Amino acid sequence: MGDDCRCILLIGQGKGFCSGIDVTDEKFFSGLSNDDSDNDTIDPARKSLAFRSQILEMQAAFSAVEECPVPVVAAIHGACVGAGIDLACCADVRLCSPSARFSVRESESFVLREAKDFTPDEALRIGFVSRISKSDDDLINTANEILSKIARNSPVAVTVTKSSLNFSRDHSVAAGLQHIALQNSTALMTEDLAKAFMADKGRVDGTEFVPLSSHSRL
Repeated sequence: MGDDCRCILLIGQGKGFCSGIDVTDEKFFSGLSNDDSDNDTIDPARKSLAFRSQILEMQAAFSAVEECPVPVVAAIHGACVGAGIDLACCADVRLCSPSARFSVRESESFVLREAKDFTPDEALRIGFVSRISKSDDDLINTANEILSKIARNSPVAVTVTKSSLNFSRDHSVAAGLQHIALQNSTALMTEDLAKAFMADKGRVDGTEFVPLSSHSRL
């Protein structure tokens, strides 16, 4: 916050968005730290307790995307598997290219032997993505159109809207109304409201909003 970042584009480099956890990492799946060399002498309960902090750390890395104060747009191409699905779920907007392939391999490995990949059309049908680009090459252009629309809005309105949506998802309607009332009691005092109104009525050409201030820290 404070660097005038209005939104974030989340993409994968290479052939796919994300192929998931590296299942060849034996040290990761052992639940042990680099300091633990003798796996056989540590009982399962202690391994479990040691592994828990690692899992929580991984969860925090994904939650950071959801908790980011500005919207995150995930543009998905190629493989989006396992942890890649989890990562995409943390984004506020998801779109994909025709080459995208989605899969939750954990269900295939442990629960549902008949689990299968799902296609961009299926992802659109179930609401996992909101748009499919015309081609793989057009994916970034399509994502940038969405990002540009977000960035043209008041940064106060955008960050308050995201905060309210995330809060209301996990709370009752009454709690959500209380939350947005508190948010609006300050957000509606912004000068951005008048600027947006004038722009909407065509009384000014283009609207530039003042960037948000940097978050204060101890």
